[in-house]
Amino acid sequence: MLCPFEHHVEGNSVHLAIFDLDNTLLAGDSDYLWGKFLARRGMVDPEFYEQENQRFYEEYKAGELDILEFLAFSLKPLSEHSPTTLTRLHADFMTECIRPIITPAARQLLAKHRKQGDILLIITATNRFITAPIAEELEVPHLLATDAEMVNGRYTGRVEGIPCFREGKVERLQLWLQQTGYNLAESWFYSDSHNDLPLLEMVTHPVAVDPDETLADHAEAKDWPIMSLR
Repeated sequence: MLCPFEHHVEGNSVHLAIFDLDNTLLAGDSDYLWGKFLARRGMVDPEFYEQENQRFYEEYKAGELDILEFLAFSLKPLSEHSPTTLTRLHADFMTECIRPIITPAARQLLAKHRKQGDILLIITATNRFITAPIAEELEVPHLLATDAEMVNGRYTGRVEGIPCFREGKVERLQLWLQQTGYNLAESWFYSDSHNDLPLLEMVTHPVAVDPDETLADHAEAKDWPIMSLR
């Protein structure tokens, strides 16, 4: 499978192992869980936030999510609290919600690619505030995520740049490849979601991980590997 924007690194044969995060490396959705965590902590209106959080999550699973509408909703709480408060909250979030859903199988898969000398990259629609500490926990050095705008050291509640979602993931990866000089000549991408089909179609080794029904059907038709990390 040829990559439409291949960049060669002189004298260096680099293999890329790319991973979706939510419901792939994690046995759950960090964005959705962050919303529930904030509601439990009383940092947002519990009834309204739970209702909207669930609505957006169902739209995402159905492939009907308006990413800009969702980001306006999900990034707003970041603008309402100081960076110090947010950092403290995230540390509790990692302990309560994230570490329990990192499975041994996910860590083993990362270790396998790390041992092979592959370049590890997480690419996720979830914003960088939520996901950067998760990537660090997983010892993955490269992260492409939706960026939340900051002005004078505080989040504004707005998105910065291209949301890292569906075709946006492809655009963000293209820019990253141009910046790093890497290419997709020998590349893996692991994902659970049909929302990631544009990127799965680009790599040389697409892998469906605990896939949704649409992705499972597509993977079977394309004879892609299907695996579980649960």
